[in-house]
Amino acid sequence: MGDKNSCIGIYNTHVEAENGIKVLQKAGFDMKKLSIVAKGYQTEEHAAGFYNTGDRVKFWGKAGAFWGALWGILFGWAFFWIPGIGPLIVAGPLVSTILAGLEGAVAMAGLSALGAALYSMGIPKDSIVSYETALQAEKFLLIVHGTSDEVTRAKEMLNGLPDSQVHAHMA
Repeated sequence: MGDKNSCIGIYNTHVEAENGIKVLQKAGFDMKKLSIVAKGYQTEEHAAGFYNTGDRVKFWGKAGAFWGALWGILFGWAFFWIPGIGPLIVAGPLVSTILAGLEGAVAMAGLSALGAALYSMGIPKDSIVSYETALQAEKFLLIVHGTSDEVTRAKEMLNGLPDSQVHAHMA
């Protein structure tokens, strides 16, 4: 993810998030530049995280069909337990950013592993708080990574969808 430009959409349901992905896919956006983050299935285990960058992933639960479809178009996935937020499923290039922070033991004062990854992408701390709050409320984050032109175009397209909250962050 060389570019520190991103467009982040907050969606109330997986259907709304999926519509955003479909709009971008139909417009020819590179699916390898999309990430999605959402609360994972509920578990009593407190795993620090696990990941697989292969293409054979299954997810059971109320949003299983949604996640199953994403595994086919987004590269990489991970499950993390983030203190204060809970279980998160992450798909796309954001996984690598989170893992790089965890493997490098990078800790930023007051930020979760997800927050540190977003901060390293150029997202301001006040925006990170609002994104983590949205995840706590079981909303979905759709993130478009790319050049300033790609991010501007994605923001325009996603803003055209009903019930969308879309913000662009340019480095």
